[in-house]
Amino acid sequence: MDYEHILYSLEDGVARISLNDPSTMNGVTEAMGLELVHALEDAAINARAVLLTGEGNAFCSGANLAAAQDMLADPKRDIGGQLDRAFNPLVTTIKSMQQPVVTAICGPAAGFGTGLAVAGDVVVMAENAYFFCAFCHVGLVPDGGSTYLLAQAVGRVRAMQMMLLGEKIDARTALDWGLATKVVPDEDLDAEAMKLARRLAAGPRSLGLIKRAAWDALDSSFETALQIERQAQREAGRSEDFLEGVTAFMEKRKPAFTGR
Repeated sequence: MDYEHILYSLEDGVARISLNDPSTMNGVTEAMGLELVHALEDAAINARAVLLTGEGNAFCSGANLAAAQDMLADPKRDIGGQLDRAFNPLVTTIKSMQQPVVTAICGPAAGFGTGLAVAGDVVVMAENAYFFCAFCHVGLVPDGGSTYLLAQAVGRVRAMQMMLLGEKIDARTALDWGLATKVVPDEDLDAEAMKLARRLAAGPRSLGLIKRAAWDALDSSFETALQIERQAQREAGRSEDFLEGVTAFMEKRKPAFTGR
């Protein structure tokens, strides 16, 4: 597929997917959302890890509200329709794919971009990056999974601060709150994020099982989480990578995982 709104490349087992509309600070349209879903589905087949980022000086400024102007005169307008068609499938694809997803944040991750950023399994922020759950400033409700993801990451009170007050959360605060994995100098963002993505791409088959078990545990009882872990351990123990890992450990060498 030829993409108009994103960039896609595959190298060293890493699918690098980049929002590519710097003129709008990577505002997401329905067309861009559908391209992102397609690229992630391709990565789910052909890659072992994903790096999701934005071109220019922003990760994502949120949904491109200019695209909604034609709907303003309709009293029965449904701004949420694009969530069903493109935005929700995008974040659920990130959640459900077995490949670990690294999100690399430069500048704003605003509006829908907040949910998209924190949906990543590893979140790397540049020093100039920030989260801005700006929906209250335009009379809308947080989307992109933000109500769930923020409350899970930082707790209800801080999530309410972000959503009800619409305050910007800088990178260092995000790191302290548990919204980010690490913060790096602006100029090192892409290299550091790609380094992590390559590390994940070289990891064992069990990384996908860890991801699935961790997501499932968020909505499970402790007892259910134990059963999820037990089932995942059986699957991991039957993988070729487990055999390689144990053999390498006994031989005192670095394992060469294949993702199988």
